[in-house]
Amino acid sequence: MALKNKLGISDSSELAREEERISKKKAMELFEKGLLDQFEVGTFAGLAEIHKYLFDEVYDFAGKVRDENIAKGNFRFAPVMYLAAALEHIDKMPQTTFDEIIEKYVEMNVAHPFREGNGRSTRIWLDAILKKEIQQVIDWSKVDKEDYLLAMERSPIKDVEIKVLLKEALTDAVNDRSVYMKGIDASYYYEGYNTFKTEELQ
Repeated sequence: MALKNKLGISDSSELAREEERISKKKAMELFEKGLLDQFEVGTFAGLAEIHKYLFDEVYDFAGKVRDENIAKGNFRFAPVMYLAAALEHIDKMPQTTFDEIIEKYVEMNVAHPFREGNGRSTRIWLDAILKKEIQQVIDWSKVDKEDYLLAMERSPIKDVEIKVLLKEALTDAVNDRSVYMKGIDASYYYEGYNTFKTEELQ
C-alpha cells in the first residue's frame, strides 16, 4: 500500500519512481538556484525548508514534523511525544568542528522528524553545515552504501565509525556541480532509489 500522496498513486513502486523523479529534479534546483544559501544552516527550520522543497509536489506532510511513531528494522526513531524537545536540543548543538557537525547529524537522524524522506533531506542539510562551517562537503559518491548504512545504524551508540567514513570522503569542491549531482544519486541509492540519474532530469 502506497503512502498517501498528492499524485493519487496507490501502487507503492509507481509512487517510489515518481517520488524519485520529482524530488531529484527539485534537489537539482536547490543547487542551480542557489536556494541552499538562503535557508537557515544547521537548524530544524532549515531542514524543514529543504524537505518541503524536495517533497512538496508529492506529499502533504512535506516540511512538517511527523505525528506518528516510526521505525526502520529494529531501530525506533524518537517518539512523537519527545520530538519537539529533541529538535530544540539539536538546534542548540554546536557546529563549529567536523566532529560537532557529525554529532549533530547523528542526533537529527535519530530524531527522524518527517514521515518519509529523512535521510535524503538530512544529507543535503549536513553538507550545507559543512560548507558553511569548515568549507568542505562530502563526496557521497565515495561513500559505500553498506558501510554507510551500518555506520549510521551504530552511530547512536558509537559515532566513531561514521566520523571516520565521512571524513575520508570530504572535499573542498564545495560549489562543484558534478560532486553535488553525483552526491544526490548516491544519497538516493542508499535508500533504494536508483531509477533516474539526477543529471538526466533537466
